[in-house]
Amino acid sequence: MAQQIATNITWHEGHVSRTAREALLKQKGVTVWLTGLPSSGKSTIGFTLEHELIQRGRLAYVLDGDNIRHGLNKNLGFSAADRTENIRRIGEVAKLFTDAGLITITSFISPYRTDRDAVRANMKPGEFIEVFINTPITVCEQRDPKGLYKKARAGELKGFTGVDDPYEAPLHPEITIAADQLNPQQAARQLLDYLLKAGVIPA
Repeated sequence: MAQQIATNITWHEGHVSRTAREALLKQKGVTVWLTGLPSSGKSTIGFTLEHELIQRGRLAYVLDGDNIRHGLNKNLGFSAADRTENIRRIGEVAKLFTDAGLITITSFISPYRTDRDAVRANMKPGEFIEVFINTPITVCEQRDPKGLYKKARAGELKGFTGVDDPYEAPLHPEITIAADQLNPQQAARQLLDYLLKAGVIPA
């Protein structure tokens, strides 16, 4: 039986404005979207940035690819359609977190450009900060902490991004990080500097 889509729904505006939430937190809500190949360093950089922000008294939260698939998206696989739905759901969650005034850091391969562009289009200008973690695939394969590249090269793992499934790098990201040339702390500092200059957090 085909799933029915609800039509009798109405958006309800609350009594607290986004401006009020941001004033309370003393920051602007944004989504810092980290994208890159598997083992490029996205999660490590994301959690390092989160720690730096919390140390500064700012409210931040990481939505991590593997973590999300333990709960919200545990019913999704890795087909092209499931990857698109994975990013669509995360985009909606990130939008809500951003509206709440949080600095939302997402760490997802998000291999398809159209999926990332759709998340951007669903947010207001300046809310979506695309960060390309530009790590050469040779470096990613050397790291390979989960042994996934090795399995993909051996044909034991199908549809693996960078091996037999494409990764479409951002064309115009707000930030590009050469993660093979920086340690996680340096990369997080680069992101932190961007947020300071953009007025997301006070100096």
